[in-house]
Formats: sequence, C-alpha cells, structure tokens
Amino acid sequence: MTSTPDIVVLREGTEGLSMEPYAAELRKRLPNRTVALARTPTEERELVSHARIVTGITLDESLLSRASKLELFACTFAGTDHVPVDELAARGVAVTNAGGIHAPGIAEQALGNMLVFTRRLHEGWRRKQRAEWRHFQSGELTGCTVTIIGLGSIGQALVQRLQGFEVDTIGIRYTPERGGPTDEVCGFDEAAIHDALSRSDFVVVACPLTDETRGLIGEAELATMPPHAVLINTARGPIVDTGALVSALRANAISGAALDVTDPEPLPEAHPLWTLENCLITPHTGGHTPKHWERLADIVAENVGRLDAGEELKNQIVAPSKPQ
Repeated sequence: MTSTPDIVVLREGTEGLSMEPYAAELRKRLPNRTVALARTPTEERELVSHARIVTGITLDESLLSRASKLELFACTFAGTDHVPVDELAARGVAVTNAGGIHAPGIAEQALGNMLVFTRRLHEGWRRKQRAEWRHFQSGELTGCTVTIIGLGSIGQALVQRLQGFEVDTIGIRYTPERGGPTDEVCGFDEAAIHDALSRSDFVVVACPLTDETRGLIGEAELATMPPHAVLINTARGPIVDTGALVSALRANAISGAALDVTDPEPLPEAHPLWTLENCLITPHTGGHTPKHWERLADIVAENVGRLDAGEELKNQIVAPSKPQ
C-alpha cells in the first residue's frame, strides 16, 4: 500500500460501479502521479492522511479529521448536498463535482421518452406481449413544442439532440437575460412558466432541486399543461408534486409522464404510479453510461493540473484557499 499518494480513490462505488476502473482511468491520464485505491476502511484512514486530492462520494468525519494535507475533494456525484462542503471550505479545501458527465445519457433518455409517447411505442410493446396484430394511431414529434426547465449541461445536451427534429423549444432558466440554445428563453416567474407550459407538448424537468424548484410542478402547473402534453422528469423527484401528478394522470388531465426520478425514491411497491399505463418509470438510471468513469477521470485529471497552476477548477463548487 502506497503511504504517500497524490490522489486517493475512496472505496465506495456509485451507481453499481466498482471504483477499480475509475482508479485505472485516473492512472492512464496521470502517469506521473500516484493514484491509490483504498479498498478497506483502514486503508482509507491511512491514505487520506497523506493525500492532496481525494475523490469519492463523500468524506465522513473520521476521514476529514485526518485529511491534514487535503487540497481538493472531487465528488463523484453531480449533487453535493451530502458532502460537508462548509467544513471543507473552512479548511481551505476545494470541492468539485461530477456535473455534466451524465448529460448525454439523460438527454438521450428524455428524447427516447418523447419518441415513445409520440409514436406510442409502449402501446406496440403491450400488443406484442399479447401477440395482437392490430393497428393503432401514432403522432409526430415534428412541429411539437418542447419546454426544458433548466438549461445546464442536461438541458443543453437535450437541445442539441433535438436539432433536426423540427421542434420549437422553450428554455426556462434563472438568468433568462443570458439567453440560451432554445428558440425562446424565460425565467422562473409564475406567469412565464405558465405561459410556456400552456404551449407545450412536452415538458422536460432538468433543473437542480432547490428551495425555489421544490414542488415547482404542482396541481396548478399540471392544469395549465394541455391534455395531450407529456411530463418528463430527469432531475429530482420532489420538483414534481407526486400526488398532483397521480391525480392528473388518472384524470387524463395530461397525456402521460416519464419519470426517471420519483418522490419518494425508491418508489414503494404499492405506489399508485406503478399501476398507471400512461406513466413510464425507470429506476434513476437515465445517467448510466459505460463512459461514466472516463468522463469523470477527464475532469479530475484536468483539475490536478489546474490546482497546481492556481487556476479555477472545472466543476468548482468551493474554490481552494490554501497557498499553492
């Protein structure tokens, strides 16, 4: 076991993936650095005490108290609400996240869900299971209006993939004055959101969960959406009021929903969402990709050089404040 590593990879995996290939990808990109994979709690405690850079899901108190040489914690999640960010900042430790690495997969899944509902592919699957050769009507994505709530990496990736489908796009973001890749951009004020929803064939939720976005799509917003509209949630379950969504789907107030995230999550076996044919559910797998570790290793490896040069870090949540 290396006693003085440059980078320590913590043992707990993410999304069912082992950390071994992540460490291997870092070694490929940083051949002149020592990358150590901590395989046990004892190894984590020993290695973290010598490391400048640690990467993993989070740092618990027992590890953080030992990390006297730590300059950067690279979180392997996009969200950092589970990370002791304030304490790390107080220690002068930089914090980065994995934002952006899931965007291609999530955008592709959102687009796939649009095509499923437009072409009614889920109805075709049901009839295939019954060996039933009976025609049904489908629609076209061409000419639809897609509203994307959140124009971060996921929203931008979706807009890019919608090019060529001849759709109109509306983007909702905190800073509409900055514009964006969509045909229209508006802010989070109530009037603007309802105007966008009223004109939407598809509404894609791709924004972070914050105090402002919690319950953003509720009874009033679902009532504003046209009856043929479909809601797609790629972000976090609590952004959508689950009870209001169940009621809207049962009443056919909207045509359907595709949920990769739910509230609660995991979704209990007896939850009514499971029984609704106009609701597609995937178990928070939208961001899964075989390129997960490659993309994250690219970010972390680049930030090693930036840290040494005193430059702003990519995906920076907290800036370093220790002398370089």
